[in-house]
Amino acid sequence: MTVQGSQANAESDVPHAGAPIDVRDLEFRFGRDGFTLQRDELAIASGERVAFVGPSGCGKTTLLHVLAGILVPERGTVRVGETVVSSADDRARRRFRIREIGLVFQNFELLDYLRVLDNVLLPYRLHPALRLDASVRERARELAGSVGLGDKLGRRIDALSQGERQRVAICRALVTRPSVVLADEPTGNLDPATTARIVDVLFERVAASGATLVVVTHDHGLLDRFDRVVDLAS
Repeated sequence: MTVQGSQANAESDVPHAGAPIDVRDLEFRFGRDGFTLQRDELAIASGERVAFVGPSGCGKTTLLHVLAGILVPERGTVRVGETVVSSADDRARRRFRIREIGLVFQNFELLDYLRVLDNVLLPYRLHPALRLDASVRERARELAGSVGLGDKLGRRIDALSQGERQRVAICRALVTRPSVVLADEPTGNLDPATTARIVDVLFERVAASGATLVVVTHDHGLLDRFDRVVDLAS
C-alpha cells in the first residue's frame, strides 16, 4: 500500500501539481451476477483534461468512483500519482480522497441543513490534515462568486434550485485545490449560459493549479474543450 502523496502535503495548503492516473487490468463487479467494468489499461497524464463518454450503464460513474477509491476493484491496479488506490485500506483511501481528489457527484452529496458556505468548506471540517483559515474562507467566497453564488453563501442548501446546488458541489470540489478533479455530469442541471460559465471556471481552476481533470459527460458540445475523449463503450 502506498499513500505517500497524501501525507507529504498534509500540513500545507498549497496548489498541487496534477497527478497522473494509471489503470492496469481493471475488473470491478457489482455483486456476483451484476454489472462488470473491465479496462485493460487507462493512462491519463499529469494535468491532462479528459472526458469520459458512452451510453448510460457503460460504467462511466463506476470508473470515476474506482479512481477516487470509493469503490475497490476485484483485480487490477489503480494508481493516482504516488498512491496505489486499489491496494490502500479504507482509512488511507479516505485520507487520499480528502487531500488529493476534488469530487463532483452526480447527486451532489450536499448537506441540506447547512449553509452554502459551510457545504463548500465541508472537506476542511471532515479531515484534520486540511487547515481551515482565513485564506481558505476567502477562497471559498471567491469561488462561490465566480459561479454566481456570492449572494447566497448564507442560504441553506434546501432553499436552492437544482442548478444552484450543482454549483455548490463544484465549488466544494475545487476549494481544496486538489491534484485531481473528478466530475460526474457537472453541467447536467444547468442552462446553456450557466453551463458555459461553469465549464470556464472548471478549466480556469485546473489550468491555474495544473490539476488533472476527468469529467463524465453526455454533453457532446463540450468535448472540444478537452485534450482527449475516452469512449467507455468502445
